[in-house]
Amino acid sequence: MSYCIVIPNYNHTTNLDEFIGQLASFNLPVFMVNDGSAEQATRLFQQLAQKYTYLTLVEHSVNQGKGAAVQTGLKVAYKQGFTHALQVDADGQHDLNDVDKMLLESKCHPQALISGKPIYDESVPKHRYYARNITHFWVWIETLSFQIKDTMCGYRVYPLRETVELLSQQVIGKRMDFDIEIMVRLYWQKIECRFIPTAVEYPEDGVSHFRAFEDNVLISWMHTKLFFGMLIRLPSLLLRKFN
Repeated sequence: MSYCIVIPNYNHTTNLDEFIGQLASFNLPVFMVNDGSAEQATRLFQQLAQKYTYLTLVEHSVNQGKGAAVQTGLKVAYKQGFTHALQVDADGQHDLNDVDKMLLESKCHPQALISGKPIYDESVPKHRYYARNITHFWVWIETLSFQIKDTMCGYRVYPLRETVELLSQQVIGKRMDFDIEIMVRLYWQKIECRFIPTAVEYPEDGVSHFRAFEDNVLISWMHTKLFFGMLIRLPSLLLRKFN
């Protein structure tokens, strides 16, 4: 097994140098996907790629969405021979102290999708917190299972062969709907999902790219598709549940 790190980035520059420097301790190659960021941010990314030899910059000429950036990063990593990729966000939300736990869990269960299960502090926006609970409800219906503890945390270790194979067969959402949809569809493919509790903090100077109207519409449409997808798979999901 060979591991790397994939970071989607759209205009996140605050403390980015420090963040990339912290990743050196894990001794893993890092692929950062510049998702059509502004010129000033792009220049910083290029400077960091020159400064840190383990950092490879992958470019989107125009913004395509977080999900599209993650998909690009996973495909590039798989093409270069890696078997697993740790996805971590560039905005400082994720606790890097849990990277070793995530990687160890993946090494013990190499065919599973390993995901963080967020532990929030008071910094979490209340509307985001309640919206997550609504999504959890729909995911339980779409999978007929309570095994999936969280589908919106972008702190994950992907088994690349299974994930890239799914991406080649199915059009997956390219924006904030990606994290939810890819987990549900991997579950449908009988990929086990395992969860590691991890602290998630929303930095005071953090910038969210969640679009309240557009992304909620996308997520609602995604849940509609997944619901009917569940109906098609109902016999196999019921058999899996009772087995």
